[in-house]
Amino acid sequence: MTDTVKIPGQTAPAPDALLKVDGLVKHFPIKKGLLRRQTAAVRAVDGLSFDVRPGETLGVVGESGCGKSTMGRLITRLLEPTAGKIEFQGHDITHLGVGAMRPLRRDIQMIFQDPYSSLNPRHTIGTIVSAPFKLQGVTPEGGVRAEVQRLLELVGLNPEHYNRYPHEFSGGQRQRIGIARALALKPKLVVADEPVSALDVSIQAQVVNLLDDLQDELGLTYVIVAHDLSVIRHVSDRIAVMYLGKIVELADRTALYESPMHPYTKALLSAVPVPDPRRRGGGSERILLKGDVPSPIAPPSGCRFHTRCWKATERCKTEEPPLIALAPGRQVACHHPENPPGEASGASGAVPVEIGKPVPAKEAEEPEEAEQPEEESEESRESEEE
Repeated sequence: MTDTVKIPGQTAPAPDALLKVDGLVKHFPIKKGLLRRQTAAVRAVDGLSFDVRPGETLGVVGESGCGKSTMGRLITRLLEPTAGKIEFQGHDITHLGVGAMRPLRRDIQMIFQDPYSSLNPRHTIGTIVSAPFKLQGVTPEGGVRAEVQRLLELVGLNPEHYNRYPHEFSGGQRQRIGIARALALKPKLVVADEPVSALDVSIQAQVVNLLDDLQDELGLTYVIVAHDLSVIRHVSDRIAVMYLGKIVELADRTALYESPMHPYTKALLSAVPVPDPRRRGGGSERILLKGDVPSPIAPPSGCRFHTRCWKATERCKTEEPPLIALAPGRQVACHHPENPPGEASGASGAVPVEIGKPVPAKEAEEPEEAEQPEEESEESRESEEE
């Protein structure tokens, strides 16, 4: 599906890797004074390493400000990385200039988060969607207008709206226009920066299903950035959890949701609302993290999550945990992971008791003690009736 080129002096990427990121770093300098000297830096992305295989969807989740959107713009080379390496189909594109990146823009596209600000209000929909053809000098079969109308119909819009302006469309329709523009040149990799966060809940499902259908039809590869865990679970094959500029866990979707290993991942999943009242409180406890997210200007030493983690030790404060494989397809950056492989079922069952407050644990014991007198009272009543 993809043509890989071997670069002399570089380690060849995995044969099935379309995108390979190694040690990606992006620091935004903070300058003060008349001489505009750099006094500090915002460490938005601070060492990311992962790969994306052809045809799969990698979901990236985390709190606001953890560097998800910055990571997406670095992958598409809309931002210049401070350090690290980005390989696409075996080519090192980390520091390519504008001219050298232009041919690759056909294969790497981005869907922006805000459908209101990502479309030029002075241009018609036909001009917006046809812009990639003009910039790349591509003339599709049947003409540009016919191809744009086909793309509009592909994303669920009326082809007759070719001459309308963005303000005449709703938020969901504008996002569909952004999707049509991103798919105009049939890219191989699409980075979607929270594609449904600005849409109504009733529209989110339609756009998510549209992305799934287009992936099956066109063979696309997605990197979807989102903070909605339910959306990520529906569309992703693998999920990367970010915290303060770093990936703390990278795992398969099913394994991550069934048995999260990093405490931060467990806290995120505990916040997912359960719509079925019969399933609420069924062994899962709500984990309330204390304190605020530390500043990316001066992140904590050691493990960056230790200031809010209930399992933190002195080792966590001084030694930064590396992102290592604890199980097949599971990479975790934690000194004291949850549900470690090979742990006995009895030991794993004691973990939620440590996570929750003492009150839920006592409540879990009280019903067992309360059941005994109730059973004895029923037996005594039956004997009295006889």
